[in-house]
Amino acid sequence: MRFIFLTIVIAILVVFLNAVAPFWIVMIGVATLSALIFPNGIGGFMAGGLGMGLTWLGQCIYLGIMTDSHLPDMMGELMGIGSGVTLVAVTGAIGFFLGGFSAYTGVLFRNMLQKTPQNVYRG
Repeated sequence: MRFIFLTIVIAILVVFLNAVAPFWIVMIGVATLSALIFPNGIGGFMAGGLGMGLTWLGQCIYLGIMTDSHLPDMMGELMGIGSGVTLVAVTGAIGFFLGGFSAYTGVLFRNMLQKTPQNVYRG
C-alpha cells in the first residue's frame, strides 16, 4: 500500500514542482518523500522511478500531441537516435533512473539516521 501511495505522491510532486523548479530540486523532494513514507529499498527505488519516469514520459507525450511540433523528430535526428518516439522513450528512462535513485537515496538516508540497538542478541 505504501508503494502505490508513494508512487502517486511522487507523480503529483513531479507534475507540480517540475513546472517551477529544476530537476535536481524535484529529486530532493522525491528523496524527502521517500524518507518520510518509509518504503523498503527496492520498493522506494521502483516507486520513485515509476512516479518520475511515467510522469516525464506522460508530459513529453502530452506536449508533443498538444503542440503538434516536429521538434522531437528534429532533435532525435540531430542526436543520432532516430525518431522523436525514441527521444521520448529515452526521456522516460532518464526520469525513471533519476527518480529511482533519488528515492533510494531518501531510503538510505532514513536508514542511516535510525538508531540500531546495541548489544542485543538476535538469534
